[in-house]
Amino acid sequence: MPAMNPNELELHYPWGDALPELGSALTLKPGIKWVRMGLPFALNHINLWLLRDAIDGREGWTLVDCCIDQTSAREQWEQIIAAELDGLPILRVVATHMHPDHVGLAHWLCARFNAPLWMSATDYNAARLASQSATAMGGERSAAFFASHGLTDPDSLAKIRARSGYYPSLVPALPSSYRRMLHDDTILIGGRAWHCIVGYGHAPEHIALHSQGAPSGDLDPVLISGDMVLPRISTNVSVYELEPEGDALKLFLESIDRFLPLPQHTLVLPSHGKPFTGLHRRIAQLHEHHRDRLAEVLEACAGEPQSAAEMLQVLFKRELDLHQTTFAMGESVAHLHALWFAGKLRREQDASGVYRFAAMTSTD
Repeated sequence: MPAMNPNELELHYPWGDALPELGSALTLKPGIKWVRMGLPFALNHINLWLLRDAIDGREGWTLVDCCIDQTSAREQWEQIIAAELDGLPILRVVATHMHPDHVGLAHWLCARFNAPLWMSATDYNAARLASQSATAMGGERSAAFFASHGLTDPDSLAKIRARSGYYPSLVPALPSSYRRMLHDDTILIGGRAWHCIVGYGHAPEHIALHSQGAPSGDLDPVLISGDMVLPRISTNVSVYELEPEGDALKLFLESIDRFLPLPQHTLVLPSHGKPFTGLHRRIAQLHEHHRDRLAEVLEACAGEPQSAAEMLQVLFKRELDLHQTTFAMGESVAHLHALWFAGKLRREQDASGVYRFAAMTSTD
Protein backbone atom coordinates (compact mmCIF):
# COMPACT_ATOMS: atom_id res chain seq x y z
CA MET A 1 0.00 0.00 0.00
CA PRO A 2 1.31 3.51 -0.79
CA ALA A 3 2.20 5.65 2.20
CA MET A 4 -0.48 7.98 3.47
CA ASN A 5 -0.26 11.60 2.38
CA PRO A 6 -0.71 14.37 4.99
CA ASN A 7 -4.39 14.82 4.18
CA GLU A 8 -5.09 11.14 4.70
CA LEU A 9 -3.57 11.30 8.18
CA GLU A 10 -6.49 13.56 9.13
CA LEU A 11 -8.99 10.85 8.16
CA HIS A 12 -9.80 7.52 9.81
CA TYR A 13 -9.89 4.20 8.00
CA PRO A 14 -11.98 1.79 10.13
CA TRP A 15 -10.66 -1.30 8.30
CA GLY A 16 -7.05 -0.15 8.15
CA ASP A 17 -5.26 -1.51 5.11
CA ALA A 18 -7.70 -4.39 4.58
CA LEU A 19 -8.90 -4.75 0.98
CA PRO A 20 -11.23 -7.24 -0.66
CA GLU A 21 -9.37 -9.77 -2.75
CA LEU A 22 -10.17 -9.78 -6.44
CA GLY A 23 -13.18 -11.96 -7.08
CA SER A 24 -14.38 -11.75 -3.47
CA ALA A 25 -16.07 -9.27 -1.15
CA LEU A 26 -15.44 -7.84 2.30
CA THR A 27 -18.43 -7.45 4.62
CA LEU A 28 -18.38 -3.98 6.20
CA LYS A 29 -21.71 -4.07 8.01
CA PRO A 30 -24.66 -6.44 8.00
CA GLY A 31 -26.05 -6.23 4.49
CA ILE A 32 -23.19 -4.13 3.03
CA LYS A 33 -20.36 -5.79 1.07
CA TRP A 34 -17.33 -4.12 -0.53
CA VAL A 35 -16.11 -5.37 -3.91
CA ARG A 36 -12.91 -4.02 -5.48
CA MET A 37 -12.11 -4.56 -9.18
CA GLY A 38 -9.00 -3.73 -11.17
CA LEU A 39 -8.81 -1.07 -13.89
CA PRO A 40 -6.18 -0.80 -16.66
CA PHE A 41 -5.44 2.87 -15.88
CA ALA A 42 -3.22 4.84 -13.52
CA LEU A 43 -6.24 4.84 -11.21
CA ASN A 44 -6.11 1.07 -11.03
CA HIS A 45 -9.28 0.06 -9.18
CA ILE A 46 -12.93 0.83 -8.53
CA ASN A 47 -15.02 0.00 -5.47
CA LEU A 48 -18.47 -1.53 -5.96
CA TRP A 49 -21.08 -2.01 -3.25
CA LEU A 50 -23.48 -4.91 -2.68
CA LEU A 51 -26.47 -4.04 -0.50
CA ARG A 52 -28.74 -6.81 0.80
CA ASP A 53 -32.25 -6.13 -0.43
CA ALA A 54 -35.76 -7.41 -1.00
CA ILE A 55 -38.03 -6.17 -3.78
CA ASP A 56 -41.61 -7.32 -4.37
CA GLY A 57 -41.10 -10.23 -2.01
CA ARG A 58 -37.87 -11.39 -3.71
CA GLU A 59 -34.65 -11.58 -1.69
CA GLY A 60 -31.42 -10.49 -3.30
CA TRP A 61 -28.98 -7.61 -3.71
CA THR A 62 -28.83 -4.07 -4.98
CA LEU A 63 -25.51 -3.40 -6.70
CA VAL A 64 -24.02 0.10 -6.79
CA ASP A 65 -21.72 0.55 -9.83
CA CYS A 66 -20.37 -2.14 -12.13
CA CYS A 67 -16.80 -1.73 -13.52
CA ILE A 68 -15.88 -1.36 -17.19
CA ASP A 69 -16.76 -4.10 -19.66
CA GLN A 70 -13.56 -6.11 -19.86
CA THR A 71 -12.86 -9.82 -19.73
CA SER A 72 -11.15 -9.71 -16.33
CA ALA A 73 -14.12 -7.86 -14.78
CA ARG A 74 -16.57 -10.41 -16.14
CA GLU A 75 -14.38 -13.21 -14.74
CA GLN A 76 -14.30 -11.54 -11.32
CA TRP A 77 -18.06 -11.11 -11.44
CA GLU A 78 -18.47 -14.83 -12.12
CA GLN A 79 -16.51 -15.55 -8.94
CA ILE A 80 -18.53 -13.04 -6.93
CA ILE A 81 -21.83 -14.37 -8.23
CA ALA A 82 -20.77 -17.90 -7.25
CA ALA A 83 -19.31 -17.10 -3.82
CA GLU A 84 -20.65 -13.81 -2.46
CA LEU A 85 -24.36 -13.51 -3.28
CA ASP A 86 -25.56 -16.33 -1.01
CA GLY A 87 -27.27 -17.91 -3.99
CA LEU A 88 -29.46 -14.82 -4.43
CA PRO A 89 -29.90 -12.64 -7.53
CA ILE A 90 -29.00 -9.04 -8.18
CA LEU A 91 -32.37 -7.28 -8.05
CA ARG A 92 -31.29 -3.89 -9.40
CA VAL A 93 -28.17 -2.10 -10.56
CA VAL A 94 -27.56 1.50 -9.46
CA ALA A 95 -25.05 3.57 -11.43
CA THR A 96 -23.87 6.68 -9.62
CA HIS A 97 -22.92 8.25 -12.95
CA MET A 98 -22.03 7.67 -16.59
CA HIS A 99 -18.26 7.15 -16.47
CA PRO A 100 -17.16 3.79 -17.90
CA ASP A 101 -15.89 2.24 -14.66
CA HIS A 102 -19.29 2.86 -13.07
CA VAL A 103 -21.70 1.79 -15.82
CA GLY A 104 -19.68 -0.32 -18.28
CA LEU A 105 -21.07 -3.72 -17.28
CA ALA A 106 -24.61 -2.57 -16.48
CA HIS A 107 -25.96 -3.99 -19.75
CA TRP A 108 -24.47 -7.42 -19.02
CA LEU A 109 -25.51 -7.62 -15.37
CA CYS A 110 -29.00 -6.24 -15.97
CA ALA A 111 -29.59 -8.74 -18.77
CA ARG A 112 -28.19 -11.64 -16.78
CA PHE A 113 -30.44 -11.02 -13.78
CA ASN A 114 -33.36 -9.34 -15.56
CA ALA A 115 -32.68 -6.42 -13.22
CA PRO A 116 -33.45 -2.76 -13.89
CA LEU A 117 -30.81 -0.05 -14.11
CA TRP A 118 -31.30 2.95 -11.80
CA MET A 119 -29.48 6.23 -12.53
CA SER A 120 -30.08 9.89 -13.27
CA ALA A 121 -31.74 10.76 -16.57
CA THR A 122 -28.91 13.05 -17.66
CA ASP A 123 -26.21 10.44 -17.13
CA TYR A 124 -28.26 7.58 -18.59
CA ASN A 125 -28.87 9.49 -21.80
CA ALA A 126 -25.29 10.78 -21.96
CA ALA A 127 -23.96 7.25 -21.49
CA ARG A 128 -26.31 5.76 -24.06
CA LEU A 129 -25.37 8.41 -26.62
CA ALA A 130 -21.65 7.99 -25.94
CA SER A 131 -21.84 4.19 -26.22
CA GLN A 132 -23.35 4.57 -29.70
CA SER A 133 -21.04 7.33 -30.89
CA ALA A 134 -18.01 7.00 -33.11
CA THR A 135 -16.48 10.11 -31.55
CA ALA A 136 -17.21 9.66 -27.84
CA MET A 137 -14.39 10.84 -25.55
CA GLY A 138 -12.01 11.27 -28.46
CA GLY A 139 -11.88 11.98 -32.18
CA GLU A 140 -11.49 15.16 -34.17
CA ARG A 141 -13.65 17.43 -31.97
CA SER A 142 -11.72 16.46 -28.84
CA ALA A 143 -8.42 17.09 -30.57
CA ALA A 144 -9.61 20.47 -31.85
CA PHE A 145 -10.79 21.48 -28.38
CA PHE A 146 -7.48 20.58 -26.75
CA ALA A 147 -5.60 22.33 -29.56
CA SER A 148 -7.64 25.49 -28.96
CA HIS A 149 -6.35 25.40 -25.38
CA GLY A 150 -2.72 25.07 -26.35
CA LEU A 151 -2.08 21.32 -26.71
CA THR A 152 -0.21 21.44 -29.99
CA ASP A 153 2.00 18.34 -29.83
CA PRO A 154 1.21 16.52 -33.12
CA ASP A 155 1.72 13.06 -31.64
CA SER A 156 -0.65 13.69 -28.74
CA LEU A 157 -3.31 15.19 -31.01
CA ALA A 158 -3.00 12.24 -33.41
CA LYS A 159 -3.54 9.80 -30.54
CA ILE A 160 -6.59 11.76 -29.33
CA ARG A 161 -8.06 11.68 -32.85
CA ALA A 162 -7.40 7.93 -33.00
CA ARG A 163 -9.18 7.11 -29.72
CA SER A 164 -12.62 7.93 -31.11
CA GLY A 165 -13.95 4.58 -29.92
CA TYR A 166 -12.72 4.97 -26.35
CA TYR A 167 -16.07 5.11 -24.55
CA PRO A 168 -17.84 2.39 -26.61
CA SER A 169 -14.86 0.08 -26.04
CA LEU A 170 -15.53 0.25 -22.29
CA VAL A 171 -19.32 0.72 -22.39
CA PRO A 172 -20.48 -1.14 -25.51
CA ALA A 173 -24.17 -0.83 -24.66
CA LEU A 174 -26.68 0.42 -22.10
CA PRO A 175 -29.88 -1.32 -20.99
CA SER A 176 -32.70 -0.18 -23.27
CA SER A 177 -34.66 1.23 -20.32
CA TYR A 178 -33.92 2.56 -16.84
CA ARG A 179 -35.47 3.85 -13.61
CA ARG A 180 -34.82 7.54 -13.09
CA MET A 181 -33.15 8.77 -9.88
CA LEU A 182 -33.64 12.38 -8.79
CA HIS A 183 -32.13 14.59 -6.12
CA ASP A 184 -33.98 14.17 -2.79
CA ASP A 185 -35.49 10.83 -3.82
CA THR A 186 -35.61 8.22 -1.07
CA ILE A 187 -34.96 4.59 -2.00
CA LEU A 188 -35.65 1.74 0.42
CA ILE A 189 -32.88 -0.86 0.20
CA GLY A 190 -32.89 -3.73 2.65
CA GLY A 191 -34.57 -1.85 5.47
CA ARG A 192 -32.44 1.27 5.03
CA ALA A 193 -33.82 4.48 3.57
CA TRP A 194 -31.23 5.90 1.18
CA HIS A 195 -31.44 9.57 0.25
CA CYS A 196 -30.26 10.66 -3.22
CA ILE A 197 -27.87 13.63 -3.30
CA VAL A 198 -27.09 15.15 -6.69
CA GLY A 199 -23.64 16.39 -7.62
CA TYR A 200 -22.30 18.32 -10.59
CA GLY A 201 -18.90 19.15 -12.03
CA HIS A 202 -17.50 15.62 -12.25
CA ALA A 203 -20.35 14.11 -14.26
CA PRO A 204 -23.52 15.63 -15.73
CA GLU A 205 -25.81 14.47 -12.88
CA HIS A 206 -23.99 12.31 -10.35
CA ILE A 207 -26.11 10.62 -7.66
CA ALA A 208 -24.66 9.76 -4.22
CA LEU A 209 -26.65 7.78 -1.66
CA HIS A 210 -26.89 8.55 2.06
CA SER A 211 -28.53 6.44 4.77
CA GLN A 212 -29.10 7.65 8.33
CA GLY A 213 -29.35 4.10 9.64
CA ALA A 214 -31.52 1.01 9.74
CA PRO A 215 -34.43 -0.20 11.88
CA SER A 216 -32.30 -3.19 12.87
CA GLY A 217 -30.41 -1.01 15.32
CA ASP A 218 -27.42 -0.24 13.09
CA LEU A 219 -27.73 3.53 13.38
CA ASP A 220 -24.38 4.45 11.85
CA PRO A 221 -24.89 6.81 8.90
CA VAL A 222 -23.41 5.70 5.58
CA LEU A 223 -22.64 7.69 2.43
CA ILE A 224 -21.97 5.97 -0.89
CA SER A 225 -20.15 8.95 -2.33
CA GLY A 226 -19.31 7.71 -5.81
CA ASP A 227 -16.60 9.97 -7.19
CA MET A 228 -17.76 13.15 -5.48
CA VAL A 229 -15.71 12.63 -2.29
CA LEU A 230 -12.56 10.48 -2.46
CA PRO A 231 -10.10 10.07 0.43
CA ARG A 232 -6.70 9.98 -1.25
CA ILE A 233 -7.06 11.89 -4.50
CA SER A 234 -9.07 14.88 -5.65
CA THR A 235 -12.00 14.19 -7.96
CA ASN A 236 -11.41 14.93 -11.62
CA VAL A 237 -13.28 18.14 -12.49
CA SER A 238 -12.95 18.98 -16.16
CA VAL A 239 -14.27 21.04 -19.05
CA TYR A 240 -14.46 19.24 -22.41
CA GLU A 241 -15.62 19.94 -25.94
CA LEU A 242 -19.23 18.94 -25.32
CA GLU A 243 -19.65 21.97 -23.02
CA PRO A 244 -16.64 24.06 -24.00
CA GLU A 245 -17.47 27.07 -21.82
CA GLY A 246 -18.59 25.19 -18.71
CA ASP A 247 -17.78 26.23 -15.14
CA ALA A 248 -17.32 22.72 -13.78
CA LEU A 249 -15.19 23.62 -10.76
CA LYS A 250 -17.78 26.03 -9.36
CA LEU A 251 -20.45 23.35 -9.76
CA PHE A 252 -18.28 20.74 -8.05
CA LEU A 253 -17.38 22.88 -5.04
CA GLU A 254 -21.02 23.85 -4.54
CA SER A 255 -22.02 20.19 -4.84
CA ILE A 256 -19.70 18.78 -2.18
CA ASP A 257 -21.10 21.29 0.30
CA ARG A 258 -24.38 19.37 0.04
CA PHE A 259 -22.71 16.71 2.18
CA LEU A 260 -21.91 19.09 5.04
CA PRO A 261 -25.25 18.55 6.84
CA LEU A 262 -24.41 14.84 7.16
CA PRO A 263 -22.97 13.74 10.52
CA GLN A 264 -19.20 14.00 10.89
CA HIS A 265 -19.00 10.31 11.86
CA THR A 266 -20.67 9.22 8.59
CA LEU A 267 -18.96 6.18 7.09
CA VAL A 268 -17.99 7.20 3.55
CA LEU A 269 -17.87 4.46 0.90
CA PRO A 270 -15.93 6.04 -2.01
CA SER A 271 -15.51 4.68 -5.52
CA HIS A 272 -11.71 4.82 -5.21
CA GLY A 273 -9.59 4.42 -2.09
CA LYS A 274 -10.71 2.92 1.22
CA PRO A 275 -13.84 3.47 3.33
CA PHE A 276 -13.24 6.30 5.77
CA THR A 277 -14.69 8.66 8.34
CA GLY A 278 -13.90 12.37 8.54
CA LEU A 279 -16.29 13.65 5.87
CA HIS A 280 -16.34 17.28 6.99
CA ARG A 281 -12.56 17.46 7.13
CA ARG A 282 -12.26 15.89 3.68
CA ILE A 283 -14.64 18.45 2.20
CA ALA A 284 -12.57 21.22 3.77
CA GLN A 285 -9.40 19.66 2.31
CA LEU A 286 -10.93 19.64 -1.18
CA HIS A 287 -11.84 23.31 -0.88
CA GLU A 288 -8.32 24.08 0.35
CA HIS A 289 -6.78 22.09 -2.50
CA HIS A 290 -8.69 23.95 -5.19
CA ARG A 291 -8.21 27.31 -3.49
CA ASP A 292 -4.44 26.71 -3.58
CA ARG A 293 -4.52 25.60 -7.24
CA LEU A 294 -6.60 28.64 -8.21
CA ALA A 295 -4.11 30.91 -6.46
CA GLU A 296 -1.25 29.28 -8.39
CA VAL A 297 -3.08 29.70 -11.68
CA LEU A 298 -3.90 33.34 -10.96
CA GLU A 299 -0.29 34.05 -10.07
CA ALA A 300 0.94 32.38 -13.26
CA CYS A 301 -1.48 34.43 -15.33
CA ALA A 302 -0.33 37.69 -13.73
CA GLY A 303 2.55 37.84 -16.20
CA GLU A 304 2.03 36.84 -19.80
CA PRO A 305 -1.32 35.28 -20.83
CA GLN A 306 -1.34 31.50 -20.32
CA SER A 307 -3.07 28.63 -22.09
CA ALA A 308 -4.46 25.54 -20.37
CA ALA A 309 -1.60 23.48 -21.78
CA GLU A 310 0.91 25.89 -20.25
CA MET A 311 -0.87 25.51 -16.92
CA LEU A 312 -0.23 21.75 -16.80
CA GLN A 313 3.22 22.24 -15.31
CA VAL A 314 1.71 24.53 -12.67
CA LEU A 315 -1.16 22.22 -11.67
CA PHE A 316 0.57 18.84 -12.07
CA LYS A 317 4.03 18.17 -10.70
CA ARG A 318 4.46 14.75 -12.29
CA GLU A 319 4.92 13.29 -15.76
CA LEU A 320 1.60 12.50 -17.45
CA ASP A 321 0.79 9.82 -20.00
CA LEU A 322 -1.76 10.60 -22.74
CA HIS A 323 -4.72 9.23 -20.76
CA GLN A 324 -3.75 11.39 -17.79
CA THR A 325 -3.02 14.38 -20.05
CA THR A 326 -6.57 14.46 -21.40
CA PHE A 327 -7.96 14.55 -17.85
CA ALA A 328 -5.33 17.10 -16.83
CA MET A 329 -6.18 19.37 -19.76
CA GLY A 330 -9.84 19.27 -18.78
CA GLU A 331 -8.93 20.19 -15.20
CA SER A 332 -6.65 22.99 -16.36
CA VAL A 333 -9.45 24.52 -18.43
CA ALA A 334 -11.83 24.13 -15.46
CA HIS A 335 -9.53 26.13 -13.17
CA LEU A 336 -8.98 28.84 -15.75
CA HIS A 337 -12.72 29.06 -16.40
CA ALA A 338 -13.50 29.33 -12.68
CA LEU A 339 -11.28 32.41 -12.46
CA TRP A 340 -12.55 33.75 -15.78
CA PHE A 341 -16.22 33.51 -14.79
CA ALA A 342 -15.37 35.01 -11.39
CA GLY A 343 -13.98 38.09 -13.17
CA LYS A 344 -10.37 37.48 -12.09
CA LEU A 345 -9.05 36.53 -15.53
CA ARG A 346 -9.78 37.77 -19.01
CA ARG A 347 -9.70 35.47 -22.04
CA GLU A 348 -8.24 36.22 -25.44
CA GLN A 349 -7.67 34.14 -28.55
CA ASP A 350 -4.34 34.55 -30.30
CA ALA A 351 -3.64 34.52 -34.03
CA SER A 352 -3.21 30.72 -34.02
CA GLY A 353 -6.63 30.20 -32.41
CA VAL A 354 -5.33 29.31 -28.91
CA TYR A 355 -7.19 30.67 -25.90
CA ARG A 356 -5.01 32.37 -23.32
CA PHE A 357 -5.97 33.86 -19.99
CA ALA A 358 -4.48 36.89 -18.26
CA ALA A 359 -5.06 38.40 -14.84
CA MET A 360 -7.44 41.34 -14.77
CA THR A 361 -5.86 44.70 -14.10
CA SER A 362 -7.21 48.02 -12.85
CA THR A 363 -7.50 49.20 -16.45
CA ASP A 364 -9.60 46.21 -17.63
